[in-house]
Amino acid sequence: MVNQTHFLNARLADGTVADLAVAGGRFSAVTPAANAATPPAGAVDLAGELVLPAFVEGHIHLDTSFYGDAWRPYIPCTNGFDVRERVAFQMRNLERAAPMEERAKSQLELCVGHGSLAMRSHVMVDTAVGLKHVETILAVREKYRDLIDIQLVAFPQSGILSSPGTAELLDEALKLGCDLIGGLDPASFDRDVKGHLDVVFGLAEKRGVGVDIHLHDGGTLGLFEIEEIVARTTALSMRGKVAVSHAYALGDISADALERVGERIAAAGVAIMTNAPGDHPFPPVAALRKAGVTVFAGSDNIRDSWWPYGDGDMLNRANMIGYRSGFYEDRELKAAYDVVSHAGAKALGLEGYGIAVGAKADFVALKAEHVPQAVVAVPKERTVYRAGTAIARNGAVIG
Repeated sequence: MVNQTHFLNARLADGTVADLAVAGGRFSAVTPAANAATPPAGAVDLAGELVLPAFVEGHIHLDTSFYGDAWRPYIPCTNGFDVRERVAFQMRNLERAAPMEERAKSQLELCVGHGSLAMRSHVMVDTAVGLKHVETILAVREKYRDLIDIQLVAFPQSGILSSPGTAELLDEALKLGCDLIGGLDPASFDRDVKGHLDVVFGLAEKRGVGVDIHLHDGGTLGLFEIEEIVARTTALSMRGKVAVSHAYALGDISADALERVGERIAAAGVAIMTNAPGDHPFPPVAALRKAGVTVFAGSDNIRDSWWPYGDGDMLNRANMIGYRSGFYEDRELKAAYDVVSHAGAKALGLEGYGIAVGAKADFVALKAEHVPQAVVAVPKERTVYRAGTAIARNGAVIG
């Protein structure tokens, strides 16, 4: 007989109160709260706390954060935002940083403590660092495998064509264990959209992996690149395996253009990631969701060379996305939550996500009456469960 753990009086997202049973790390039963006079032995009474599936951290950089390290003052670009200049600042800062393994662990525990138990991290690959970042983060992933599921993206931070030898390193990174191939501004950085995408999608096809491309280019240039990514996704039958991160251009075009491209993005099954950055246009979440696009979210950079912000709390990220999107109604606040939960799980292709029989018992219990209140209040008092076992409480990992 399989041992079961029981969680009583859990408030679900639909407002009902239920008893949950967990066996073998998955939910074995979800039933209306019984309020039994004699509860099962060892049962945990959640006393009406809101229970949500663990959050999904859809875009982060474990190798370049300085969280837990010495403070690194932000260095402004000399003439407006410039990716190449920011990369140069990053390389300079990393030379003086604490060991990558220590910094990555600090960032991981920050995210787990707040309730993210699935993550996609981009890891730098270029001719300057070779595969050192990938090898280090792969080792960290292995050490934390019991606490969090991590997908790694081989990320060409210094471009591909403009950094000869990087394509071969990206291929090696995939062989070592990276789950996806990344890209970076094919037009403005490598100045060759076709050549850049040939490498990215060529490696994806060769290794049978997904794609997640950083795209900062705005306006019609960025729109053109998105259309090219969509066309290749369709041609290679990669629906559900391609994401465009940032996609600033979608917040920088007319409503008519957005509607047209939104329909194409949805039809191709390309996901869009946004962290709702403070000083850039960002993809209009409501309009894209209305078109059927999967929009998900991530912290992106946490206290690194790109900006000093970030707390690793995806519920706070939902709050930020809702605030910047002008979401006020309950249905809109629920949409902001969906971006950091179910939509993120769909974008990452996670199996067994949710509060349902057969789903993984990875969840967060927090003090809120319902999802809209959780998004607005961002309660810090919460407990994080992995496979039905408490692993973090009030922001700190306990197991």
